[in-house]
Amino acid sequence: MSKKDTRPIINGVINRILYCQNNNLNDLTLVCIGGIHGNERAGVYGLQKVVENIIDKKINLKGNFYALLGNISAFKKNVRFQDFDLNRIWTKQDIEALNISNNFKLKEHKEHYELYCEIKKIFSKHNGPFVFIDLHTTSSPTAPFITISDSLNNRGLANKFNLPIVLGIEEYLDGPLLTYINEFGHISMGFEAGQHHDEKSVLNCEAFVWLVMEKLELINKKKLPFKDFDSLLNFKKQFYEITYRYSLIDYGKFKMISGFNNFDKIIKGQILARNKYMDIKSPFNGLIFMPLYQNQGQDGFFVVKKISKIWLLLSSFLRGLKFHELLRILPGIHKSPENDYCLIADKRIAFFLTTKVFHLFGYRKKIIKKNGIHFIKRDRKVSVFV
Repeated sequence: MSKKDTRPIINGVINRILYCQNNNLNDLTLVCIGGIHGNERAGVYGLQKVVENIIDKKINLKGNFYALLGNISAFKKNVRFQDFDLNRIWTKQDIEALNISNNFKLKEHKEHYELYCEIKKIFSKHNGPFVFIDLHTTSSPTAPFITISDSLNNRGLANKFNLPIVLGIEEYLDGPLLTYINEFGHISMGFEAGQHHDEKSVLNCEAFVWLVMEKLELINKKKLPFKDFDSLLNFKKQFYEITYRYSLIDYGKFKMISGFNNFDKIIKGQILARNKYMDIKSPFNGLIFMPLYQNQGQDGFFVVKKISKIWLLLSSFLRGLKFHELLRILPGIHKSPENDYCLIADKRIAFFLTTKVFHLFGYRKKIIKKNGIHFIKRDRKVSVFV
């Protein structure tokens, strides 16, 4: 067993690896990341409290555990990012560019390269299984919630918590870290702990990490440093899916109407924000999700709606029996020659079946290209991280 016996932040010195504990090559490996957005500090401080308890109480976990800091330079300046969002550049093209050159002209290029190298080292040291947790906070007041790519493995872990669970954010964002991790079949969850400057957000991050460890059996529940973590994160469990995203071209001209909390009800036509030219109205009835109350960010707001338990059970049943393969025999649909987890649908067929049908069978990501609409499946076999 090896441990990095140090506090994560001492006298302003900040390390990428906040802590690691390695027990066995074949044990489960949990990787928790805080501060991939530098102004979302609660995740880093929450991890720091977890690490201090592990060190002070000499807790030996039944598996491997890593605590990582995402964007060090942005964290030091308490900004979301400096040159561009570190959590929007985890595509295959971005990773290939990392391997080509180490010429870091922008701050986040260096952060991206170093974080990628640390994650790759973790994969090289252990056989798995692997679980990744990305800790965040929001600019608006919110109860804690979980975000996942819609794979059955992700659902299985998220379902162990009494928290709201949001599916489908990967449909609207390009390049999040956890989406890239999911490409290799590993379990990953995002945890939104609360508002940026709410002191409870730090405690929520700490509690969530301990509870993840307990759910994964890295630690016995009786050995948790505090016994009320379950009650602290005991909210109504409900699955939601994102139905709309308002994307920002120039966030300097965008201003959210004040007073919205996450998951507040909104109605079609309701004014939600303003920009230089007009009022921005909700296109649907639903619930507002992550309204933007900060100067940096590409997402003005999202709209979400509840998912019925029947739909969730039906989708799990159909995916478990691999009914998704029936989609391939329909006219106008064929498997991508470049990606085993992608179906390419003729635009007329895709309109007839509707996106909801593809969601039912696990095809969440939709990309419109010249040769048709590409639907990408999130349930997949584990493969080698590259």
